[in-house]
Amino acid sequence: MRLGPYDSSDIEVRSSGGGGMRRAGGIGCGTIVIALIGALVFGLDPMQTIGMVESVQQQAAPGSTSSASDMSEAEVCAASEYAGEACAALASLNATWQAVFERAGIAFQRPVLDLYRDGRVTTEGCGSATSAVGPFYCPADKGIYIDTSFYDQLAQMSGTGGDFARLYVIAHEYGHHVQNITGLSAQVRKQQQRNPAAANRLQVAMELQADCYAGMWAGRNRDRIEPGDLEEGLAAASAIGDDTLQRNAGQRVNPESFTHGTSRQRMAALRLGLESKDDTACDVFFENG
Repeated sequence: MRLGPYDSSDIEVRSSGGGGMRRAGGIGCGTIVIALIGALVFGLDPMQTIGMVESVQQQAAPGSTSSASDMSEAEVCAASEYAGEACAALASLNATWQAVFERAGIAFQRPVLDLYRDGRVTTEGCGSATSAVGPFYCPADKGIYIDTSFYDQLAQMSGTGGDFARLYVIAHEYGHHVQNITGLSAQVRKQQQRNPAAANRLQVAMELQADCYAGMWAGRNRDRIEPGDLEEGLAAASAIGDDTLQRNAGQRVNPESFTHGTSRQRMAALRLGLESKDDTACDVFFENG
């Protein structure tokens, strides 16, 4: 995908990994998501992951902050090819989604992109994580956290090292930001608390809508799509479907444990967003409650 030039002053980017620690909040939904990702992708015990986060948080004095990276946004974006690509994608995502929000008459807020590599990162409100957990979004601080070394793993998992597979990842996490600032995330969390039996189904709907939002962004920038991009995105979506991850981990495919959707569902959601002409097309995942 041909991403145009961007002004680093128009995006909010930081790098707080590699030992740079930010004040940790309580164990929240972001931490639980981290644990689930670790369990699905890397076979980790979710409770052990949460315990690790709690241990790290207890080591920091309440209300204290240690020094995070003081790199400028331009320096963070210039740190690597992956970082530069992510910053360019963030600028495009901001411009695309701001226009969507303006058409809907809804106030828009930009997320913060936190790029780190092979280290540990501590968020303002979703706990601490290591590189093993992969990309995630923290609703408490509106931060998209990406360990760029994940892109190397994704290339192995999907069988493609194409740029659109990486862009799909950041666009998906941006989709969670959209859900957060529209209030959908909070509504879903309340529904999950009221009806625990439906928690996984609602979480799958959230993830599929984020996939759809990723496709919507790409579709709104169709003039920048290159041959092979769609195939790269679909391959990445397929590689991280719940059924594929469980099967590749040597586990029995258990639909009741799904949190992100099957490979087929994730590919279909991405394609739906890409082909949509309506800003509300991705609402379909919640139309039936």
